[in-house]
Amino acid sequence: MANREALRELQNRLASRLQAAKTEGVQASWLAVEAAGRKFLFPLAQSGEIFPFAPPQTVPYTREWFLGVANLRGGLYGIVDLSSFVAGTSPAMRSDAVRAESRLVALNALLEVNCALLIDRLAGLRNLEAFSSSAQPPAGSPEFFGTAYTDKNGAHWQEINLQVLSQTPQFLSISA
Repeated sequence: MANREALRELQNRLASRLQAAKTEGVQASWLAVEAAGRKFLFPLAQSGEIFPFAPPQTVPYTREWFLGVANLRGGLYGIVDLSSFVAGTSPAMRSDAVRAESRLVALNALLEVNCALLIDRLAGLRNLEAFSSSAQPPAGSPEFFGTAYTDKNGAHWQEINLQVLSQTPQFLSISA
């Protein structure tokens, strides 16, 4: 029970910091998340609300990375397993411990796609000062990959342009 309350407090703090960052100016540029051991950055302006994991209702005849639909705060959202979509693999089986930290990050309503991305863990907010170097994505990377960053600890972070992702034909075509 204490873990659940601690997670709820973390989510509330992140939501407060996200709202403050949007209203106070550019202090943080990205929401940092982890999925299947990879680190990703979502631009704050393109990110929406963060929800606890809610098991989706499966939809037949869809791609493996499309997990189904879920009712999130009264809205119907398609749920995409981010790591499976990016890697092109079957969705990973998640342990109960990982599932407890899993979150659904909705795309900003301005992108006009009712979709939430399943991630394994929130890693906080990041700004440009958190990184020591940057590079263009490698040749052959998906078009929605933005700049790749390396933080001061040597960890690699890949920016994902959620607006470009939401308009990618592969992302919009969920039928198997």
